[in-house]
Amino acid sequence: MTGSTFMADVSLHGIAKSFGPVEILHDIDLRVNDGEFVVFVGPSGCGKSTLLRIIAGLETVSAGEIRIGGRRVNEMPPADRKIAMVFQSYALYPHMSVYKNMAFGLKFAKTNKAEVDRRVRQAAEILKLSHLLDRKPRELSGGQRQRVAIGRAIVREPSVFLFDEPLSNLDAALRVNTRLEIAKLHRELGATMIYVTHDQIEAMTLASKIVVLNHGRIEQVGAPLDLYHAPQNLFVAGFIGSPRMNFIKGQVRSVDERGALIAFAGTEALVQEAHGRLAKGDEITLGIRPEHMASEGPQTIPLEGEIDAVERLGEASFVYMKLTGGDDVIVRSSGDIDASPGERFAAHVPVGALHVFDASGQAVQIQSRVAARSTS
Repeated sequence: MTGSTFMADVSLHGIAKSFGPVEILHDIDLRVNDGEFVVFVGPSGCGKSTLLRIIAGLETVSAGEIRIGGRRVNEMPPADRKIAMVFQSYALYPHMSVYKNMAFGLKFAKTNKAEVDRRVRQAAEILKLSHLLDRKPRELSGGQRQRVAIGRAIVREPSVFLFDEPLSNLDAALRVNTRLEIAKLHRELGATMIYVTHDQIEAMTLASKIVVLNHGRIEQVGAPLDLYHAPQNLFVAGFIGSPRMNFIKGQVRSVDERGALIAFAGTEALVQEAHGRLAKGDEITLGIRPEHMASEGPQTIPLEGEIDAVERLGEASFVYMKLTGGDDVIVRSSGDIDASPGERFAAHVPVGALHVFDASGQAVQIQSRVAARSTS
């Protein structure tokens, strides 16, 4: 097996899906390039699994066009689309050995015996399953069973691999290990992979490109760190990152040649935005990530409040506090921080770490930010 075996692009144009009067997907346009690892992520019910099943041919579209490797596949059955799908359920035959489970689809397709053996043993070597080929599924761990399911997909030599929440049945440690194995598999095969998860940590660590979905629409597409550093709206800002971004209500106090003066949580910041969208009196939301709220330094803004709870994780502590003005925030601090519920606490926010969102929830592009005086 070589990387070129697994290369194909996927393009979606105007994809819509309805179940009766209920619209599930709305006008989806997306291109997955050859060899990309693309992750569909979003909350339950956002349409990500439905979109994957449409690519696989397990669901029909209500409108739009699907192309795989340049071929229109709307009317093609799943078996003719050169895809292989790995599900949340391993779906292994309990009476068959690992070898026979991996070989079953090829034998069903009347592939010759020598070719079946070559593909199974090569896939087993890639997945470190060679020593387990004679075992039955009941003799395997959850992670090993999932690797067998992946091996069953590899032997088909598809153009595109589709993964539908494949790690959901694994415990925390196995999830991490299997996630690393899938990432390594992608590097070794150079394969085009599309992966569905509700877990944004999986999305951030696996993807070369993330597609964030919400209510059947694409909210943003981009590299993981692009979504982390430059979310286009409040939904993406709150979904990408763990713990989620803090949101603090604010108001534009004034606008002049220096920029827009924003008042929030008992303090102020002066921002220069790129397109002049902010006006005096506008209600806005400021976004600040918990990991950007710990250390005092030049051009930081102090945010004071009362501690509600402290979670101590060893290498870090999460301080939950209510700010002046009533907003609840989380601060990621050092593991040995001296802080207790009921105490006053001051977080320190670098002005460069502030995100600004307008009243409609869309990100405002900021050119520069300056700390201003406290208003309390």
